[in-house]
Amino acid sequence: MATPEERLAELGLSIPEVPKPVAAYVPAVRSGHQVFTSGQLPMRSGELMAVGKVGGEVTAEEAYECAQQCALNAIAAVKSIVGELSEVKRVVKVVAFVASTPDFTGQPGVANGASELLGKVFGDAGIHARSAVGVPALPLDAPVEVEILVEV
Repeated sequence: MATPEERLAELGLSIPEVPKPVAAYVPAVRSGHQVFTSGQLPMRSGELMAVGKVGGEVTAEEAYECAQQCALNAIAAVKSIVGELSEVKRVVKVVAFVASTPDFTGQPGVANGASELLGKVFGDAGIHARSAVGVPALPLDAPVEVEILVEV
């Protein structure tokens, strides 16, 4: 059976450096058998992939890709705590925040960018509970922010 790291490689993805926090917090914290990540922005190579509101300056397709990057950054934050991703027994919960225009109602489709990646990386252990929430603004004018909770 392939490891989560091997599944990422099969997808043509690699685990990025853990993005530096933009305020006074840490990227992830372990408490007992759980690892909680802070909200992860769609940072790639130190820059946001997109800025603005989904349904406005950012398309739903671009936001889906941003959510995928957020999940990849969350995976990196988890790995920084547990060492090997095979230590993850289950992705328990995903919360996706989508900065969107008032008439945009496709937050669940955007959040699928994160959920589908987690399913591909962790298999059945990647199936999780989720919330997808529309908000008026996110830090740095990011269109998406994702946090995850995993059991180890």
